Amino acid sequence: MGKIYTILFTLISFSTYSQSIQGTITNKIGRAIDNATIIINSNTVHTHSDENGNFNLKIVKLNDTLTFQHFLHETKVLVVTSKILESKLSIQMDEKTFELENVTVTSGRSVYNTVANIDIVKNPVNNAQELLRQVPGLIIGQHAGGGKAEQIFLRGFDIDHGTDINITVDGLPVNMVSHAHGQGYADLHFVIPETVDNIDYGKGPYETSKGDFTTAGYVAFKTKESLQNNFVGAEIGQFNTLRNVALVNLTPSSMSKTKAYAATEYSLTDGPFIASQAFNRFNLFSKISHNINENEKISFLASHFTSRWDASGQVPQRAIDNGLITRFGAIDDKEGGSTARQNFAFTHQKYLNTHATIKSNVYYSKYDFELFSNFTFFRRDSINGDQIKQKESRNIFGANFEFTNESSHHKIDLVNKLSLGFRHDNVIGNELSYTKLRATTLHQVNFGDVAETNAFATASSSVQMGDFSINGGLRLDHFRFTYRNLLTNTYSLANGSNTILSPKLNMQYSPNNALQIYAKMGKGFHSNDTRVALDGQLNNSLPAAYGMDLGLLLKPTKDLLINAAVWTLSLDQEFVYVGDEGVVEAGGKTQRKGIDLSVRYNPIKWLFLYTDFAIAKPRSVEEKEGNNYVPLAPTFTNTGGININFTNFSTSIKYRHVGDRAANEDYSITAIGYTVIDFNVSYKVKNISFGIDINNLLNTEWNETQFAAESRLLGESAPVEEIHFTPGAPFMIRGKIGYSF
Repeated sequence: MGKIYTILFTLISFSTYSQSIQGTITNKIGRAIDNATIIINSNTVHTHSDENGNFNLKIVKLNDTLTFQHFLHETKVLVVTSKILESKLSIQMDEKTFELENVTVTSGRSVYNTVANIDIVKNPVNNAQELLRQVPGLIIGQHAGGGKAEQIFLRGFDIDHGTDINITVDGLPVNMVSHAHGQGYADLHFVIPETVDNIDYGKGPYETSKGDFTTAGYVAFKTKESLQNNFVGAEIGQFNTLRNVALVNLTPSSMSKTKAYAATEYSLTDGPFIASQAFNRFNLFSKISHNINENEKISFLASHFTSRWDASGQVPQRAIDNGLITRFGAIDDKEGGSTARQNFAFTHQKYLNTHATIKSNVYYSKYDFELFSNFTFFRRDSINGDQIKQKESRNIFGANFEFTNESSHHKIDLVNKLSLGFRHDNVIGNELSYTKLRATTLHQVNFGDVAETNAFATASSSVQMGDFSINGGLRLDHFRFTYRNLLTNTYSLANGSNTILSPKLNMQYSPNNALQIYAKMGKGFHSNDTRVALDGQLNNSLPAAYGMDLGLLLKPTKDLLINAAVWTLSLDQEFVYVGDEGVVEAGGKTQRKGIDLSVRYNPIKWLFLYTDFAIAKPRSVEEKEGNNYVPLAPTFTNTGGININFTNFSTSIKYRHVGDRAANEDYSITAIGYTVIDFNVSYKVKNISFGIDINNLLNTEWNETQFAAESRLLGESAPVEEIHFTPGAPFMIRGKIGYSF
């Protein structure tokens, strides 16, 4: 491994060895502080700490004044001495209460990262579903008993379960290629919310490090490396809802170089439906990190997840109007499923010198999935019904190697990154079958094995010149598709490949600490199901997305932060694998235009207000006006809330609004919008915390997910096309208690 590092450094290094200072910033318990700002001599030069708290200051001289700032920690000032120049700095910052006035707008820092850091503190995640809701403008919906991956909406996309958004956890890919239920299926339920340390996200296809599915955007979760305290908690609520969670340190505080902890979660609920959901989920997670020396670090994580549930599925509006069922009833209450996932990941990071770093990440996941659904009832089979089974088992292997080199040339900072990696999915028994009552298989529609490999390479450069920064990058992705059809009597194997090159360009201008203007443009893509690629459509297996953003991050007063952007995104082809029917539909070219607006306001130390607006106009390019709507694509969303925080007491009110939107291409059927309000309050006495969560405070009648579908009920002479929906949860109260030690 050492020889590889030496070769890489020799080939790529172009540093100028000016005098510099390398260091690490942590809090009192040794947890890294990322995105801290380090300023030399009152903002003449500045840099930021990375995700591991590491920083590298160039062009540093004796008697320079260094200022370390972070909006959650006390500012620290240090004068450069000869001793400091000769050693690696270790800076420890004291925590303090969040105030928006401590947030500064600086060039080189992501707009979304700034907002995300604020939100994770002021609007913490209370349950697994809220993980994705942390992204401004992102809406989710559950429509299969709580165990199925949520349906996602962002930037004028009905993303289904993940086709147009790239989701990762500690570098592990969440999206599943060529999944039995749909391309990009992203089940995030293996994450325990209390273990999440940071949420990084971006909108559009502008990040070089993000590949497949990065069209509408990406979300990258990072889990904690260590715990400040051990914690056990319990929640109990209506509909026989129960959740237990525990996080425990595995190493004593005296071990400064090694940190390890374990977390577990168990959840169950019957849900508000007449037919019990019988939902249960079990999570187990462990992570260990070790500093080999001040320049080298390794970490390892392992997790186990299982879930089972029943579901009432989507119900047709006419069945309720006719009094056949209630909103929480079912036409077929034999839906449901089970899933499991085991993850293992190893990360190694090493500083070759003060200018060069290499990071290696390898991972493995074992995944199983089985789902029973019935979307059309008796349209296809008037006797047995239209229940289907989707099932698969897969192994995922992957690795990523990233080399970073930093240099300075006459007050110009340059950061160059190169990366290589691959991901291989081996899917066994990818199946779609017609079934009856979950017990009898009537007919196998699709049944086969999938092998899909994505090899990639990236190169990017970031230039910082005072108030101006620019980042450009290229990403090359090569895919190999293989499918073995197990329904044929003879051995049948098909394979093919395709390659795509994606350029990116991001620019920022920050004339002061209150304003940043940015422009982004780039190309991304989402892959399609292997069976699409090998069904005479190989040339369209990696349709491209072309995006452009123009926006600003503005802090007009010390307690107000505004982010606004106008954007456009064009997609070459919206292939949709309709897993429920076993067919592929080509949606053609689409274009989306929109406006995003986020506001964060902290007028009083204990009061925080926030709101996010997203307006989009999604249209099909190849269809005539009036028949060119993109079904279910959101056109207006608004989320926000009020948080009140004191030392031992906090409360918040959150709302989310989705406007009416087209459910089909000619807008003859409408997906009805909704507004839902949630409330929570908590109080802490010494090490014990108490809380109450109320979902749907006003008991609003709303549709969580909706589809324009054609179905036939028992006894009907012909199918009917109309809205089918999963009702949103009614008023629900849940009590919480936790103990830290």
